[in-house]
Amino acid sequence: MSAPTVHRRRHRILIPVLLSALVVITTLVTHAIDQPDQTDAGFLSPLSTGDDGGSRLAAGLAERGVQVQRETDTLAALRAARSRPATLFVPAPELLHPQTVDYLNLLPGHTRLVLVDPPRRVLAAAGMPLRPAGRRWAARAVTPHLTGPCALPEVTGATAAVARQRYAPTGPPGSVDLCYSAGLARLPGAAENVVVGASDPFRNGRIGEWDNELFATALLATTGRVLWLDLDGPAPPPPTPSTVRTTPPSEPDEEPYDEPDGDQGDLGAGDSTETMPPAPPGGNASGSDGPGREQTSNPLWSAFPPWFWALLAQLALAALLIAIARARRFGPPTPEPLPVTVPAAETVFGRARLYHRAKAHQSTAEVLRAAAKDRLGRRLQLPAGTPDVAAVVAAETGEHPDTVRELLQGDAPDTDQELLELAKDLDRAARDPRPSPVRPPLPRSEGDPR
Repeated sequence: MSAPTVHRRRHRILIPVLLSALVVITTLVTHAIDQPDQTDAGFLSPLSTGDDGGSRLAAGLAERGVQVQRETDTLAALRAARSRPATLFVPAPELLHPQTVDYLNLLPGHTRLVLVDPPRRVLAAAGMPLRPAGRRWAARAVTPHLTGPCALPEVTGATAAVARQRYAPTGPPGSVDLCYSAGLARLPGAAENVVVGASDPFRNGRIGEWDNELFATALLATTGRVLWLDLDGPAPPPPTPSTVRTTPPSEPDEEPYDEPDGDQGDLGAGDSTETMPPAPPGGNASGSDGPGREQTSNPLWSAFPPWFWALLAQLALAALLIAIARARRFGPPTPEPLPVTVPAAETVFGRARLYHRAKAHQSTAEVLRAAAKDRLGRRLQLPAGTPDVAAVVAAETGEHPDTVRELLQGDAPDTDQELLELAKDLDRAARDPRPSPVRPPLPRSEGDPR
């Protein structure tokens, strides 16, 4: 098997494989870009009206008469939960600081904690007997009683897109109640903990699908008050004792999150609490106009939705694939067998006829002289790139150098007859090794323009 054949077969195998891998990688990257991230600005913020915001959920809770209290500090939210029954809604657990996660175990008994798609480290640090047990490509809408009776009566009958991250209990039997095909986990106790495996039911872009709005509002409205922890970035570490205001000696020392609701100024978090009205229709899509939230993203990037950039990347990839498909060849040129065998004489005659039809006397003379120099170089064993072949030929044959130089480097003939004589002289000089192989050039006429 010849080398060109092996290369062609290799291309037939590698090119489809590489194109398939490129399509798969592009799909994965596009999916990753399109999926929201808890670190994105405005993610599930009650102020944000973008597709990944939570303004529609906040408005739905307000319509039910539920007080929505926005908190931008973790310790302030924990202190606010001690005054009266509340639901602490943490839509971005990934942003919680590791030193404050374990405070979630100390919530009072009249509190419900709702975590949205928490990472494994948050579940472990909070002491929850729960672990992630598998993740789907996208959230799937399921009923609450798909795998068994659900312990949350308020969401009975609500089909919601919850089943993306699935969970499995790690504690004794009865410590965890699973609903929605293990996409929702309820951990009973003095303070009820609810872990939801997808953010889709809470986001503006998908809250109107299926029964997502009914599920989200029913889950958060049970206590009549929602403490919405809206973090605009990774939460800072809790203040050290040296940074906390020293209390009077008559007052007992307490943990920062154990202080009464009216004494929240000790940690400088008094300004982080606000009661949320329904979000206006024309609000800021990024939620960056709220307190404690700054615009840090690129304005050009935020001017278009994520699907626009994903579509632009796909169009660029399609243009690249079209350019590759229309390319002449892959890899280096490879010789291919001729479809028919053409005698060499016919090839020469055909080329000569083309030169003759174009009256290309100068080009024909250059080709003939180049071929003659090559044959003389091989006959006289001249090295490649010899600057003056005419002088060497004259020395070998005994002819005058000017005569040989005129033959090999002279002016182009003007007529077909002169071209024919030049071809004969060049052929004779290249073939005859004897001296005097070169005929003198033809005499020029008086009217010769040269």
